Amino acid sequence: MITIKTKDDIRILREGGRRHAEILRQLVAMVAPGISTNDLENAARKLIAEGGDKPSLLNYLPYGAKRPYPAALCVSVNDEIVHGIPNENEKILKEGDIVGLDLAITHKGLVTDATVTVAIGKIAPEVQELLEVTRKALAAGIKAAKGGKRIGDISNAIQRVGVAARYGVVEELAGHGVGYDVHEDPYVPNFGLAGKGEILKPGMVLAIEPMFNLGTKKIKLDKDGYTYRTADGSYSAHFEHTVVITKSGAEILTA
Repeated sequence: MITIKTKDDIRILREGGRRHAEILRQLVAMVAPGISTNDLENAARKLIAEGGDKPSLLNYLPYGAKRPYPAALCVSVNDEIVHGIPNENEKILKEGDIVGLDLAITHKGLVTDATVTVAIGKIAPEVQELLEVTRKALAAGIKAAKGGKRIGDISNAIQRVGVAARYGVVEELAGHGVGYDVHEDPYVPNFGLAGKGEILKPGMVLAIEPMFNLGTKKIKLDKDGYTYRTADGSYSAHFEHTVVITKSGAEILTA
């Protein structure tokens, strides 16, 4: 069921979104050669706790999962698309890597969700372009999100950016509603037809999150049950914001 958030809900989500953005900013500032994925996990837990909030992903059990997610932060490196577990099989980040930091926090009972993919030192030009284009696709999806439009308008705007750059546009993972829970209806795919899907109504809160691969769009799931990788080992980029739909557009809550 798609939910419409109240004015009070949106006020709280704005507060949480500001906290969320600051935590991500501090985590991004930590990213450097030699830091471990578990260092980032520990820092995320500390920063969330200092604000009096809760890590929404820690011990979260998605539909179909065999065990709860064991961390507060998803840290996805290079060919890992989403949901990399930072505190199991810990990785040491190195020059030339890219790392996706995907965080959800609960502030006063309401959830925001955001992701940024960060370059570590000097990266290959084609990988730098992948990051820039995926960020551009997020902006295009947000621009297409306004009251009276449809989910397909967001999906198509994202897809067009990825296809134009000849990237693999991930189809098996999607954005989603958020706020009262980590994952709510509706799904927000990164591909689709403009003018199709659910109507966007003011007060809907969505996590919009393009995921583009440098190679194939095909993906595979690791044995850990959470980490999705590109099927061909190519690099993948992921950017995400939580937005609230208004009559005139979408307000970014996690900017």
